[in-house]
Amino acid sequence: MDLRYQGKEDLTNSVSLLISILIRYPEVAKINYDPDKQVLNFTFIHLGILTEQELDGLKNNILSSIEMYNSLECKTPKVVKLDYYISDSITMIEIKRDVATLVQEEISLLVELFRQDIKNSLVTDDNESLVVEDLVVQEELIEHMLESVKAKSENKRLYAFRDEGRVLVFNK
Repeated sequence: MDLRYQGKEDLTNSVSLLISILIRYPEVAKINYDPDKQVLNFTFIHLGILTEQELDGLKNNILSSIEMYNSLECKTPKVVKLDYYISDSITMIEIKRDVATLVQEEISLLVELFRQDIKNSLVTDDNESLVVEDLVVQEELIEHMLESVKAKSENKRLYAFRDEGRVLVFNK
């Protein structure tokens, strides 16, 4: 196989993974992929400033849920980290997860936890046009691309985010 083609395929799989996650989960504002650490960084935005108590509750709920999920799946994640940043009138919450142990179902769990904990203050993009079949296809793509990214040695740092209804992907 031509190595130049292999590199392009790896990059395409990584880009497709980020795009599929943003399309399927409108609650994810931004996603980064760090190939050196093999980590995905999900960013959620809360419209408003969460108190220290609210942030601690959110952090405990999300981290314990991820831990329980992985325990039930008999997996031990390498990276599970939650950070937050407060800027003006928003709180950005970042979850870092290693791709080696991450699966699509855990991403769904993570998004659902944010939906429940932050409720109406979670900044989301409109994906009303997607029907159930489209959502299922996106979930299958995410699972396939995750497996592909796990198996490949992609070396480009990728950043994907939403901008006025579009998904933009950049490499660094």
